[in-house]
Amino acid sequence: MLPPTPAAPAPPAPIPERPGSAPYAIRPGRPGDRPPPSEFDGLFRDSGGAGGGGADETQQLPQFGPDVPRPPSGGRGDGGGHGGGGRRRMSRGMIIGIVVVASCAVAGLAAGAVLSMGGDDDGKDNSTLSSASPSAAESSKAPDPVETQAKALDALLADSNNSRASVIKAVDNIKSCKDLTTAASDLRTAAGQRNDLVTRLGKLSVDKLPDHARLTASLTRAWKSSARADNEYAAWADQVGGKKGCPKGKARHSPRVGAAERASGEATQAKKTASGLWNPIASQYGLTPRQATDL
Repeated sequence: MLPPTPAAPAPPAPIPERPGSAPYAIRPGRPGDRPPPSEFDGLFRDSGGAGGGGADETQQLPQFGPDVPRPPSGGRGDGGGHGGGGRRRMSRGMIIGIVVVASCAVAGLAAGAVLSMGGDDDGKDNSTLSSASPSAAESSKAPDPVETQAKALDALLADSNNSRASVIKAVDNIKSCKDLTTAASDLRTAAGQRNDLVTRLGKLSVDKLPDHARLTASLTRAWKSSARADNEYAAWADQVGGKKGCPKGKARHSPRVGAAERASGEATQAKKTASGLWNPIASQYGLTPRQATDL
């Protein structure tokens, strides 16, 4: 028995027509699109013109570098069909973009640095103002009223001892019957100065000073007593200058002398009290301390 005859092979499938064989005048895309420029058309044809197919039809396609994206299929070919020129334009655009991005980044960093520096400066200014605030407050603060009054009284006390030397000299001259007229004049001048101190003291504000009532009363009594003593000594000088007022070169004792000595003793006691009240104030504010004889 004979083996079966093998079946004949199936005919090969027809080869579809290559897309490139379509006429170049037909451009894929939507109706109404403008035709491609002649330069673009020349890229796909060899120098012979009408052309056939095969490998020569794509030999003039532009070569795209890895950094340049291919134009989308079916899109317009205005910017990508001039060979190397398109690649140069795209590269320049990308470089410009990179430069712009880098510039923005640098500007951002610079702005951040400026802001941070400004913040530091603000902090420094605030700290400076904070540290300077106490000094400013102290400079604008009103002076201590106690110190102000103490300084005013110290200036008055500095004038209280101006006539002491002339009074002592005048009393000594009276005792020895010398220059009695001048002695009487100097004593009355000294009495006027003591009364003037009392008037000036009454015009001072001393109500902030410690124990100011006793202090002013002691000073007032001391200066008034001294003025009364000066006037009594001046009256004694008038008596001594009279008839029989200076026997054997010595001043005759009179009731005026006793009155002057009593007033002088009262003045000394009041001066001691005033000195004791004044010196602690003077020590506290760096002023001149004064003893009873200095008043």
